[in-house]
Amino acid sequence: VAQTFDLGRVGDTYYITMEFVDGADLYKILRRGSEQDLDMPLDASDLDVENLAYFKHCAAHDFHLQRCGACGLLRYPPTTACPWCASPKSAWAPVEGSGAVHSYPEVHHAIQPAFKSHTPYLILLVDLDTQKGQPSEHEALRVVGNLVTPDGRLAPPEMVRRVGIGTRVRMVFTDVTAGLALPQWTIDEGATQPTKPWRYPHE
Repeated sequence: VAQTFDLGRVGDTYYITMEFVDGADLYKILRRGSEQDLDMPLDASDLDVENLAYFKHCAAHDFHLQRCGACGLLRYPPTTACPWCASPKSAWAPVEGSGAVHSYPEVHHAIQPAFKSHTPYLILLVDLDTQKGQPSEHEALRVVGNLVTPDGRLAPPEMVRRVGIGTRVRMVFTDVTAGLALPQWTIDEGATQPTKPWRYPHE
């Protein structure tokens, strides 16, 4: 399952919506959109400068974030100004894609019928190792992505059951179509893992 960003326009209004779908199946769904009632064109406006630059790096399987030109802090998601000092000046900087799961929802009921066969799946909120504890001790760069296999496919149920808060993960990329890849998370098998990561209780 991959994050798919629908960047589009209705009249003079620009909008961004997000859905989650397996990278290979996304292409099929886009091709048959009316059949599945999933009209999700991948249309990025030229005005969406920050997201265009962000996804350009992702397409090359390089994870970059904006570093503020004034206070020096990195930020996520891409924005036009620093959320801490409001400076509009920034430069893109490479960032290591490693961290620990901060929180997650586990999806068991698909919103769209086309996603039913993909449940259950995890959407991970990951604390990056980079800049953790800045600018205050409780803050971190928290990056959203789906739990996937090392080759970028939706994680199977047995893999889903292994992941909880504190699980160490590393970033991989799912190629969706030409010029678009999405940053995802897979279990970091080379890292020291918590003995029993906390998971939400299930019935």
